[in-house]
Amino acid sequence: MNISNKVLGRLTRYRALLTEYFPKEKTHIFSHELAAMMGLSASQIRRDLMCLGYYGVPRYGYEISELVKYINEILDASKLHHVAIVGAGNLGRALMTFLESRRATLKIVAAFDEDPSKSNRMINGVPCHSMDAAEEILRREDIRIAILCVPGSEAQRVTDRLVRAGVKGIMNFAPVPIRIPVGVALEEIDVTSALERVAFFTNNRANAPKERRHADR
Repeated sequence: MNISNKVLGRLTRYRALLTEYFPKEKTHIFSHELAAMMGLSASQIRRDLMCLGYYGVPRYGYEISELVKYINEILDASKLHHVAIVGAGNLGRALMTFLESRRATLKIVAAFDEDPSKSNRMINGVPCHSMDAAEEILRREDIRIAILCVPGSEAQRVTDRLVRAGVKGIMNFAPVPIRIPVGVALEEIDVTSALERVAFFTNNRANAPKERRHADR
């Protein structure tokens, strides 16, 4: 099934809303309800769900349990993925706690850090190892996904090691872009940059002339 990256991203958000935030007694949802929560149009929601081959009923909308089942099948939710955190600093530790049991098919099984005081111990319930052992443990634990929480100066070197060890997907929190070979999936998340953009637009909107603010509507 050919689904674009943007649609895939929205499907993950639909699933999170439907499984984590909706009351358990609610069994059906209309496209306009989901659209209101997502800040999208109802037609966009319907187009996305049509990609799954799932259609709602005009009178009742979409059956939530069935819709989640269809999304799970597309996102390969039946397969368990082992994940590693690389960099057990503040961000890495926070992600270990945040992601624990959040998605049954994504399991953090190892962490790595070059600080000797953090290796060979449990951190937030996750065994943390020296980077020198990374290749061996990544292969032994069949870890194909890594979350990169290292300084920018180390990001590319660490990425190269992960790829050599067989990692096929990387989420990069380092504040620099990284280069990856064809066949490796990459998501880059720059939290500081995103927050700075929010601050910039908040400041400019607050100080904009009244006429401009009306014109933006």
